[in-house]
Amino acid sequence: MKVLVTGAAGFIGMHVAQSLLARGDQVVGLDNLNDYYDVRLKEARLARLAPRAGFRFVKGDVADRELMPRLFADESFDRVVHLAAQAGVRYSLQNPHAYVDSNLVGFTNILEGCRHGSVKHLVYASSSSVYGGNTRMPFSEHDSIDHPISLYAATKKANELMAHTYSHLFGLPTTGLRFFTVYGPWGRPDMALFLFASAILAGRPIDVFNHGRMKRDFTYIDDIVEGVVRVLDRPAEADPNFDANAPDPARSSAPYRVFNIGNSNPVDLMTYIETLEAALGRKAQKNMLPMQDGDVPATSADTAELAAATGFAPATSVQDGISRFVAWYRDYYEVS
Repeated sequence: MKVLVTGAAGFIGMHVAQSLLARGDQVVGLDNLNDYYDVRLKEARLARLAPRAGFRFVKGDVADRELMPRLFADESFDRVVHLAAQAGVRYSLQNPHAYVDSNLVGFTNILEGCRHGSVKHLVYASSSSVYGGNTRMPFSEHDSIDHPISLYAATKKANELMAHTYSHLFGLPTTGLRFFTVYGPWGRPDMALFLFASAILAGRPIDVFNHGRMKRDFTYIDDIVEGVVRVLDRPAEADPNFDANAPDPARSSAPYRVFNIGNSNPVDLMTYIETLEAALGRKAQKNMLPMQDGDVPATSADTAELAAATGFAPATSVQDGISRFVAWYRDYYEVS
């Protein structure tokens, strides 16, 4: 297949592109290489993709209303994996317009490109953040997501609603994937594991929010990629049993689906830090702080729907995942 992967220089995008190339797909990678974090890391990820047969990189922004229609018309994509977005819960409090441009305008351009380009399946990144104020664990796709508590989460919920509209109006098969705290080699520098490792190795204290009373469904990158690729190969279909009198948020009379991709094994933040300390062979100095705005105390994924649809459920332990991350970090940054 010919697959467009947006955000190809990103953490998840690079790994997904590698997986698709390894099985023989053609991949066009799109990324604007913005400076939200160190561009050199993005360029290093791209350098891993550039020599691969079947890969071509296009530098551009999904919010570019001239570029995107031309790209879809020129390339005739079979399927699209849309991972480009302005990420980060806390940054959305500082720069809301970046989220509107990338996550709303950009997603509209992707939907329009898929519609007019007769794309057979659009798989796009949503987020566990859409569950917002919901406190019932584990989070299920059948739960309401009507109470987002950050603009980032609101844009991801909006993406799901926009996708459903295109599935309904134009028969475009769309699948949204709610990622749960992704970590691993080549990760984002603004994520907790990266920040913690950098600080500990430099002898700086780490910021521990909510005084450490947090739980996260940390999900290793390889598990995320496996889920993305398996879903990509199974285009969404309408549910013939959908009941419009009692609508289930996880289903539709249109070819539309959403899935959680999480490890289904929430870990205490302090345990996560202790595991990192053991892998690094160093203790962290901890700066205990209150909860941040837009954050939630716990996340936990119900992945029964993903398992039923694809036969796959993430299972990499944090011990194994953190060990692999630390090995990559030491090698990439040449630190001991």
